Amino acid sequence: MKIGFIGHGQIFAKTLPQRLITAIKAEIESGCFSFTMGAHGEFDSLALQSCRKLREEYPTLQIEVVLTGLHAIQKSDEWDSTPYSDVSTVLYDIEEAHYKQRITLSNKKMLDTCDALICYVDEKAYRSGAKTAMRYAKRKGLRVINLYDEKDKPFYGMTDEEIAAKWKEICNNSPKE
Repeated sequence: MKIGFIGHGQIFAKTLPQRLITAIKAEIESGCFSFTMGAHGEFDSLALQSCRKLREEYPTLQIEVVLTGLHAIQKSDEWDSTPYSDVSTVLYDIEEAHYKQRITLSNKKMLDTCDALICYVDEKAYRSGAKTAMRYAKRKGLRVINLYDEKDKPFYGMTDEEIAAKWKEICNNSPKE
């Protein structure tokens, strides 16, 4: 059994790290020890960080990172470390695709190898690669665990007036050039 991770590039949820650890632990306790994720957004980074942390408790955990190009593993100088030296990496044959489509193609190929998906996806988002990938997983019949909560939005529960006032405060407090 293999679990994939898909999520938005930016996340605002303070409680998401613990929710993610809890979800991964539940999958491990159900017998899954193989996890795969991309390398592009905050959710991908959080998934990798969580799996690495849990590998201390479960040393047989297999972690795989899907890359969309070799740039992700090239060292910038002799002091630079390779970011994925402690995990497996996969690079699908997608070089011919436009760079903007590589993440979408990689997500599909990754999900084709999975039995389930742990994701962080706002289904109301207008345009979202994460939402597209989650829908693909559902069409394929994967079990989908979506950790998104409406309360994660930065302005959750605020009126339009309160949001406008907050934006005004943010803009007035930003550094002037």
